[in-house]
Amino acid sequence: MRAACRLTGAAMRLALDAVKPGVTTAAIDRLVEEFIQARGATPAFKGYQGYPAATCISINEQLIHGIPGQREIRDGDVVSIDLGVRLNGLIGDAARTVVAGMAPPYLHTLIATAEGAFNAATAVVREGVRVGDISHAVQEYCEGRGYQVVRAYVGHGVGRMLHEPPQIPNYGAAGSGAAIPAGATLAIEPMLTMESYEVRVAKDKWTVLSADGLPCAHHENTVLVTATGCEVLTTVSWQTAA
Repeated sequence: MRAACRLTGAAMRLALDAVKPGVTTAAIDRLVEEFIQARGATPAFKGYQGYPAATCISINEQLIHGIPGQREIRDGDVVSIDLGVRLNGLIGDAARTVVAGMAPPYLHTLIATAEGAFNAATAVVREGVRVGDISHAVQEYCEGRGYQVVRAYVGHGVGRMLHEPPQIPNYGAAGSGAAIPAGATLAIEPMLTMESYEVRVAKDKWTVLSADGLPCAHHENTVLVTATGCEVLTTVSWQTAA
């Protein structure tokens, strides 16, 4: 898992560095797929339930599952990249949101809040934590800062399969849900919207968009639960793409 997740983090770094005005989402996807395959691994997303690409690249009001294509990234776009790597039968999963070029401060705050929500969640993770404790930490952090958390899509266990139990919503009551043992590997992924937590699915049957039409943010890592806390396995050095 650590090896798969290290490669996931490296692929994400490559993808984020490629986010620039004028670059197509297909070009970023191709770059990531070639990078992963050159290291003896495969993109975990490609072919999953028929998904056609190595990455999900979602722009502005697109929350998740955006299919890469010939769309060019523009100055000021909010770009979310979600990718997974399968190496020796095990999977790493991560997502980041960045801004291409120049953008107003409120967009940077949105993105920083998604990362902060992830950090709030991992602060409560340890052996025996309940799913609801993680969910509540995300919800409290985001709603306390004026944002909404998406209900329709969730975090999850990850390991030999991309989606494993338990489901980890980004909202819920502390103390509820299943207790999580040490050794579990989880994909914790806050998904934020600005006004309404409602979403809709585009005609391509993949791309998920905010119902309010406003920009979204998504921050995800694969983490290992330990007796005293958790270890973030998909570490990616963060910087705003220029």
